Amino acid sequence: MDSAERLRIKEWAVEDRPREKMLLKGISSLSDAELLAILIGSGNTQETAVQLSQRILNTVSNNLNALGKMSVKELMTFNGIGEAKAITIVAAMELARRRGDADPLPRESIHGSAQVFKLFYPLLCDLPHEEFWIAMTNRSGKVIEKVKISQGGTGEATVDMRLILKAAINTLCSGLLLCHNHPSGNLHPSRQDDTLTSNVRQAAQLLGIQLLDHIILCDNKYYSYADEGRLHD
Repeated sequence: MDSAERLRIKEWAVEDRPREKMLLKGISSLSDAELLAILIGSGNTQETAVQLSQRILNTVSNNLNALGKMSVKELMTFNGIGEAKAITIVAAMELARRRGDADPLPRESIHGSAQVFKLFYPLLCDLPHEEFWIAMTNRSGKVIEKVKISQGGTGEATVDMRLILKAAINTLCSGLLLCHNHPSGNLHPSRQDDTLTSNVRQAAQLLGIQLLDHIILCDNKYYSYADEGRLHD
């Protein structure tokens, strides 16, 4: 197929383009060649980035360890791989090597309202406006991820419950923590706070996710729905 007949990656179906495919189906759906194509960005006049990546991998029997041993000069022997692209590949392989040697960061474990307060306090303590955050936990009570859901003015922040549930589902969590601040210094939950807490608890329950707590934070104090026994029917 000559260059006039060859489709450019931008002309491929969206689900077949490496970057778009990653966003649509997740990083694990990409082949090694597609991942490499994202690094190099473009091919040459005869090959797309994916085709060029496939050819590079074929020369090392599709073995990533062998690819990681290639030098910048060796990579530059491929048409379409200049110094910048070769350095990018070598750097990526070195990062992968270092990641393999690195110890994973310990996840914070939550077993009470004081730990929830400690988790969110650095994020919310000095803000002049209201923000609403959530944290997702696994079955061991360890935090998987923290996400800011909304930001408001000096009064309340509007919260879309669908965003909370979407984040919870995406992380496949077992537990859910809610937290927002009251810049006014008033710890007492509002009627809207009560309604949101109740709605999230019931919706999460249908998904097999437990609402563990909802913390209202201001200054050096906090209000806990769990401590107040307000997370039950």
